[in-house]
Amino acid sequence: MATVAALAVDGEDLVDPGMPDAAALPDAAALVARAHAMIPVLRARSAQCIAERDVPAQSIADMQAAGFFRILQPRRWGGYEMHPNVFYDCQKALAQGCMSTGWMYGVVGCHPYEIALFHEEAQAEVWGDDPATLVSSSYQPVGKVTVVDGGFRLSGRWGFSTGSVHCQWVVLGALVPPAEPGGAPDMRAFLLPRSDYMIDRESWRVFGLQGTGSHDVIVDDVFVPDYRTHRSVDGFLCTNPGQETNPGPLYTLPWAQVFMRSVSTAAFGGARAAIDAAIDIAQNRVSTNTGKPSKSDPFLLAAIAKAHAQVIEMEQTLRLTFDDLMDHARRGEAIPMEKRTLYAYNSSSVVRRMADLVDDMVQLLGGRAIYMTSAIIQPWLDLHAGRAHVANDPANRTQDLIGGILGEQPTFTFL
Repeated sequence: MATVAALAVDGEDLVDPGMPDAAALPDAAALVARAHAMIPVLRARSAQCIAERDVPAQSIADMQAAGFFRILQPRRWGGYEMHPNVFYDCQKALAQGCMSTGWMYGVVGCHPYEIALFHEEAQAEVWGDDPATLVSSSYQPVGKVTVVDGGFRLSGRWGFSTGSVHCQWVVLGALVPPAEPGGAPDMRAFLLPRSDYMIDRESWRVFGLQGTGSHDVIVDDVFVPDYRTHRSVDGFLCTNPGQETNPGPLYTLPWAQVFMRSVSTAAFGGARAAIDAAIDIAQNRVSTNTGKPSKSDPFLLAAIAKAHAQVIEMEQTLRLTFDDLMDHARRGEAIPMEKRTLYAYNSSSVVRRMADLVDDMVQLLGGRAIYMTSAIIQPWLDLHAGRAHVANDPANRTQDLIGGILGEQPTFTFL
């Protein structure tokens, strides 16, 4: 099994210097190169990841040492505070080696961004003793909330807390009851330390993305102070309390735009792995029934070409999206709602489009592709599992996309 030392790029040691000074920040290209260097390592560990239903601890340690979890973390807390495209480029590469690992990295790795939006006191509790602290989440609004002096009492069971066994904190979604009869509930994210919740490690048994470790989290009537909550409306309006101490342009972006891409971008790596597998099968397969080589099949070649071209197209859309968002942020401009609804729709479409592209290849690869040992099967399963996430359903975004064009206010404010 490869170690961190084996992942050196151009002689560069992958151990993170842990220094927030701008002069000590790693080069963005070097970080992405580190992620690409991990592709064969993660591919070799993928069977272990799937069998154990969790990303191996060694992979977490390697990603920590490489600095990947610090990309969206504030510099003042030991992070790199980099352009989001650096984060997504790393995620794509990791997912090419193992989509479960890339998915887990996307979810856990984007949480430093949200923690930076919490009150300063919450940030200090998470990172004050250890800037390498990791946070998992589940935003399903299923918790029971009672308002008490200074905060809330929280109980419930949340599913899909990706990477939870590797994390020391969790962010959980719940609705705060309205203060007045007939009023609207207040959607919030509640931040809890590991001592306040349990993890059901037997709950995650699925057909794809098996290795993400998206276990259930159980909370039994714990106190959460008000400062350890993040209001959904603040994320939508970009009026988060953490912006007072993290005033950089990065943290003025709508939180939803960052998170929703974290659960669609792993699909790029999965699709790339599937395309590589299809090309390899096509290069070597000769039908035992017809005697014809697959590399001469025009329909298969067309399916592979279509997948290759459209993945590149979607990658370019992702890159341009965050270049545009960051341009608005640097100029101190509000991002037009028409753009926010369009970018949300684009993100929601990615996983389903890529799953369809891989479907088209799999059905043309014959019996060779149906074995579980085939390199195309796991990414195919992973892509179809990724479609189930609510953020990856474009039907949830169509009304607001058209409404944005017409200048109407959105119905779903996670934008």
